[in-house]
Amino acid sequence: MRLLWKLLRCHLSMAQLVGFSLAGLVGMTVVLGALQAYRDIRPIVDRPDSFLRGDYLVLSKRVNALNTLGLGSSDFTPGELDDLRAQPFVREVGALTPADYRITGSVGMGGVNLSTYLFFESVPDRFLDVEAAEWNYEPGSRDIPIIIPRNYVNLYNYGFAPSQGLPQISEGIFRRVSLGIDIAGNGRSEQFRGRIVGLSNRLNTILVPDAFIRWSNERFGTRTGERHPARVIVETDRPVDAAVSEYLARKGYEAEGDRRDDGKATRFLQLAASGVAGVGLAFSGMSFYILLLSIFLLLQKNSDKLENLLLLGYAPARVARPYRLLTFGLNFGVLAAALLAVWLLRLAYLPSLTALQEGYQPAGMGVTLLCGTGLALLLSLLDGVAIRRKVGALSRGKR
Repeated sequence: MRLLWKLLRCHLSMAQLVGFSLAGLVGMTVVLGALQAYRDIRPIVDRPDSFLRGDYLVLSKRVNALNTLGLGSSDFTPGELDDLRAQPFVREVGALTPADYRITGSVGMGGVNLSTYLFFESVPDRFLDVEAAEWNYEPGSRDIPIIIPRNYVNLYNYGFAPSQGLPQISEGIFRRVSLGIDIAGNGRSEQFRGRIVGLSNRLNTILVPDAFIRWSNERFGTRTGERHPARVIVETDRPVDAAVSEYLARKGYEAEGDRRDDGKATRFLQLAASGVAGVGLAFSGMSFYILLLSIFLLLQKNSDKLENLLLLGYAPARVARPYRLLTFGLNFGVLAAALLAVWLLRLAYLPSLTALQEGYQPAGMGVTLLCGTGLALLLSLLDGVAIRRKVGALSRGKR
């Protein structure tokens, strides 16, 4: 084998091999880097409050003069909800269920006792953007877990607190605030304790568990019969589609907030990720052809020697083996260099990801290593098949 290799390597072109190695290194690094970055970013993307998980629209009906005079209703009927669910841009629809009684909340801060009227709503858990471990309620319990909008904290810290000479409060301390809750209705009045267990970026309302809303509405509610929701939350995969705007305008629905920019950002990131992967695969394909052309050129230069070896009784597989080992070594050398480059890249971006999420845990490189090994093996296999066919053609007298 060693003598055979010495005979065949005399026409090796280092420039061609270096060109293959550089193209292969760029392609492999881009592909594996994109894969590893995706896996490292995924824990942040998969957070319930991430806008990349999907787009949500909170819909309500426009309030007109008839509603003001008490002659109209802004509730969604069952037929309207069914029609909404049937739309092609809708994944799921959830109803926001309001509390049907009077609520007063109080809290003491900095020696000042604050008291105000409140409102409670509930929403199916799948629409929450907060991971709250204590998000449950047993009917009759005095403790109520509460999720409030994050902008309420900002309003307090940057609006109310400075004007009243009160200290600003971090989100961590805000979650430890205990609220006194007084509920009155249906001839009853009872006191509860509210615990803030999370802050929401998606829903601009004070949320309590659905189990509490249903229990308390039966106990304190003043309305009889089934109450239709006045607001619904819609999960959609096409928030910027013109059909969505046309449907909402035709039905007279209003979307709270503006999720269009988030939807555009999602589409842009998806397009960018696809573009990066495409560039990496293009470089990998280019490196594959560069190596294959280099090997074919080498085979052509050594065609006389190869024919003589074949005439002396050497099997085509044995003659092709040095070239196959060469491509195998080069492909895995490129893989090792690409993995090193990806590892160095991770050292640069992981601190930024860690700062985005408390307790962030990056993904390991095991999957990237397996995918890179699979890609290197695939390229080596394709190279080996092409080399074997070329040597076989020489053995049959085809140039």
